[in-house]
Amino acid sequence: MRDEPPAQAVRRWLSGIGDLSLRPDPDIDAAGCCPYLEWAACGAMALTGDEDGPPLMAPGSMLTLVNAVSGALARLTSVQGAGPVRIDPALLLGARAGTLGLTRRGHVCVGGATRLLPTADGWCALTLSRPDDLDLVPAILERGDVRDPWSDLADAAQHTPAAEFVARVRLFAVPAAVLPDKPREPSAPWRVSPLAPPTVRARPLDGALVVDLSSMWAGPLCARLLGLAGARVVKVESTRRPDGARAGDRGFYDWLHAGHESVAVDFTSPHGRAALAAVVRAADVVIEASRPRALAQLGLAPEQLGHRPGTVWISITGYGRGRPDRVAFGDDAAVAGGLVGRSRGRPVFCADAIADPLTGLVAALGAAASVRVGGGQLIDVSMRDVAAAFAAAPPMSHGPHRVRTGAAGTVVECAASGQAQQVLRARAPIAPARAADLGADTDRVLARLRPDLA
Repeated sequence: MRDEPPAQAVRRWLSGIGDLSLRPDPDIDAAGCCPYLEWAACGAMALTGDEDGPPLMAPGSMLTLVNAVSGALARLTSVQGAGPVRIDPALLLGARAGTLGLTRRGHVCVGGATRLLPTADGWCALTLSRPDDLDLVPAILERGDVRDPWSDLADAAQHTPAAEFVARVRLFAVPAAVLPDKPREPSAPWRVSPLAPPTVRARPLDGALVVDLSSMWAGPLCARLLGLAGARVVKVESTRRPDGARAGDRGFYDWLHAGHESVAVDFTSPHGRAALAAVVRAADVVIEASRPRALAQLGLAPEQLGHRPGTVWISITGYGRGRPDRVAFGDDAAVAGGLVGRSRGRPVFCADAIADPLTGLVAALGAAASVRVGGGQLIDVSMRDVAAAFAAAPPMSHGPHRVRTGAAGTVVECAASGQAQQVLRARAPIAPARAADLGADTDRVLARLRPDLA
């Protein structure tokens, strides 16, 4: 399967969900421009490479695989949604960086929280995104004289085998990953298991109720794509720990959550847990990105609930539900899957937390496919496996591509098409209306759900 064409790979993934029997759509499947030129235009290339070096091409045929997944989602939503959902790679891969004005930084991710560190036998990635993570560095290093956390961690890593260093870091629930020597054998980015009886007939996505319990990027992007297909999306947050993205630049948050309704409940109270369970029971599609243990403690793990026929549960984790102890964010999950660029013979981060948007796209495809075949499935999406699937996409036979830099910037030239494309910076999405404030619609949303629960 190493040289499997991207479109065939996507068909193989979908076969694990069911027989979709989708006919090709000439308008959707029509070949677009050169994927390398598209990579240059979408902002992802400008985010890949050393800070003082040129922007880098996409690894393998990654963007061709993105287009294959996008085409499959467009075909599904054209027959069961409000219309085909077409994905703009510039917004898929560059929206957050464009909103925040981020750029490439080589061994430091564009957001700054994750770094690639050389080890005694390779490379690893380490994420310190939370204040508590920095406070744990002395314990990780087993020393009390830490002056510069990153410098001291880098020094320790270079004298330790990657697997040993990463295992040590993970003991403290800090995200870390070993960069594999070569791409993993391609496999489906999800595992599918029965959850409830399927419906006798396929239900449309248009008007379906999607309950989004996730936060940050991957899960909300999945919800946004389903919302564009006509689904009603209800975002559920804890009153005590709302989505951390709300506190950042609201432009990106508002784009992800445009048109979604908001419910805020206290997960620690019996009343709040009962309200949450009621919302989940009403859902056609549930999206969550929690550790399985966290939901189980609330009595809301998928195996603890009774589900209506056809319910689809999308579970997004760093390494799959079988490895609940492993925490991951978009950049270190990408490294774990081998999805990196190469500059001067050394790995650099590829785009911006790329496992996040790729996972959101793949999860939306899985949800749409499951609804199409009657649902009743739990789709366990691993961010590491998503990144690995894209990293393993074979190189394209599209002829040579020249990258040249001049006074006007960097340009990619495609010999096969005779076209050229300037490397563009990541751009922010057009700001929609402000997304709902936390819990602004809780009473109204819950009241509207009661007929669904009758």
